[in-house]
Amino acid sequence: MSDERAIGVFDSGMGGLTVLRALRDSLPQEDLVYLGDTARLPYGTKSADTVTAYALQATRQLLRHDVKMVVIACNTASAVAIQPLAKQHAPLPVIGVVEPGARAGVAATQTNRIGVLATESTVKGGAYARAISALAPDVQIRQQPCALFVALAEEGWGDDAIAEAAASRYLKPLFDDPGTAPDTLVLGCTHFPVLAPAISRVLGDGVTLVDSAATTAESVAAALAEHGLATNDRSNGTERFFATDAPERFARVGGLFFGSPIDATAVELVDLQLT
Repeated sequence: MSDERAIGVFDSGMGGLTVLRALRDSLPQEDLVYLGDTARLPYGTKSADTVTAYALQATRQLLRHDVKMVVIACNTASAVAIQPLAKQHAPLPVIGVVEPGARAGVAATQTNRIGVLATESTVKGGAYARAISALAPDVQIRQQPCALFVALAEEGWGDDAIAEAAASRYLKPLFDDPGTAPDTLVLGCTHFPVLAPAISRVLGDGVTLVDSAATTAESVAAALAEHGLATNDRSNGTERFFATDAPERFARVGGLFFGSPIDATAVELVDLQLT
């Protein structure tokens, strides 16, 4: 049995394209629909109620395209909105990025010390701390909000002197004491992998960076199999892109996240407030 409906993916902007890239790499046969809420980014500085409202609107837009699953490719939205989304749209499978990222972090650490870089909202909400502690109660967790990273990534400035200076400033509180410094650093925002080279230069060897995108793709594949939703009778799926503002900029900068060019004429403009 094969279900050829698309997988729906949404994020506050373009960071979730790192998750889309991982999905394309691991599930090449699946059709993918991506929505970037570029008109209202970033989500990380907004209240939980506002983020939940935005996530519900994004999901309704994706459901217009008869998606068989929704992937929340945004750590902030995953932290606060996954339960309301799953409840409202049951039995539609809803997959977030926090749980897969936590699992990957726990699997990577050798010292039971994990650092989490995330948005202010994700850190304040404690989603990663709860998820990691549920998997490994003995792990020591240190979190650092990095709001500027989102803006740098969205500008395409992820691997230059500005990004490196910002990384040095943000990472200092986590690594100033060698006795408590983490050996594993979870990039708790889908924008942050673009800054991984700058972060790695600041940290040097000995710290493992964890990007939840690949682990999220594994969770999606498992859920497709569990619910009998996998596409089995073709080898090449398609991508469809939507943005709520500036589709030309979405295509230009989004290619950095997706790992391949995005045709600006293929990015469709939508208004979620009318959804």
